[in-house]
Amino acid sequence: MIDLGEYGARFTEDPHPVYAELRALGPVHRVRLPAPDEGHETWLVVGYEEARAALADPRLAKNPNTGGFVFYDDGLIGEHMLLADPPRHTRLRALIAGEFTGRRVAALRPRIQEITDELLDAMLPLGHADLVESFAYPLPLTVICELLGVPEPDRAAFRELSTEVVAPTSAESEQKAFVELAAYLGELIEDKRCAGPTGDLLSGLVRTTAEDGDRLSARELRGMAFLLLVAGHETTVNLITGTVRALLGHPDQLDALRADMTLLDGTIEETLRYDGPVENATFRCAAEPLDIGGTAIAAGEEVMICLSAADRDDARYPAPERFDLRREARGHLAFGHGIHYCLGAPLARLEARVALRSLLERCPDLALDGPPSGWLPGMLMRGVRRMPVRW
Repeated sequence: MIDLGEYGARFTEDPHPVYAELRALGPVHRVRLPAPDEGHETWLVVGYEEARAALADPRLAKNPNTGGFVFYDDGLIGEHMLLADPPRHTRLRALIAGEFTGRRVAALRPRIQEITDELLDAMLPLGHADLVESFAYPLPLTVICELLGVPEPDRAAFRELSTEVVAPTSAESEQKAFVELAAYLGELIEDKRCAGPTGDLLSGLVRTTAEDGDRLSARELRGMAFLLLVAGHETTVNLITGTVRALLGHPDQLDALRADMTLLDGTIEETLRYDGPVENATFRCAAEPLDIGGTAIAAGEEVMICLSAADRDDARYPAPERFDLRREARGHLAFGHGIHYCLGAPLARLEARVALRSLLERCPDLALDGPPSGWLPGMLMRGVRRMPVRW
């Protein structure tokens, strides 16, 4: 048993050396999680090939009822794709997938650029700012809230609840956030139902009917709204800040990108591999006994797949600790793999592309103005709450 909590704050700030130690010992380990989940035990998959196979293995179920354990929202939010297996997962994904096609996402580019320009217009005259607060957070938050139809006055409160859900400061505050978020989403959906069609995605989901007459139930609507709103911006915040953090920490790579902006897509993919926004996939449960990397997993046991560790496996990526924007990073697991591959990946990539190009072009002398701080607690998200920069 490896107690990850014993590594203390250094594990939260930089878990990669610990994951490298674990990979050297084997691809799968029994671990005890750090705060705020201290004491919780699970299997942790850290090898690339083993993680990729596990992400697509139907014997590893996402529905918590499979193993008889209670998911952390205690049923408050409702049913969504991250907690579903086929055929329910197939059905839920089919009802929403059409809204995230490449064509639909590409149509959002002008509005994403407009929001980006507005944020930079307000930020740049100051000469310095917290990049998270002034830019990286409001951009994807505004995009997803507009897409789903969250009223502007509600967005600040929603942000606080969302952050507490994905990076809880304590079990009590996490539970409180789930209660308040569930109540808010229920009210929002009911408002959409009563208001009639308004053109936003959530209003459309309330009225979505598949060819066979299938519709989302009230619980499924709440769960879908939760998943889209939270996953639709928290990951992108950390992708934007993570890319800037990596570039400023590697001046030669930043110079190369400034000299050739065609390297931008490769830069984003390398950031996703090198220090992606999702550190670990959400829990899976063994529906039956299975073997992962030579380790026997009993039926009913939980499995956590470490995307960050897998993407720095030197068996897949030579010199994985080096940030190299010319690397062939395709095949990384930052957005998952298999049927649960992130539906919002095209939107996240587009937002990051627009944000980073605009930021670097308008801030040619961008630099850190102090160390990034406030590393997100827990093992789900990878990022910081504050990142002071100047120009």
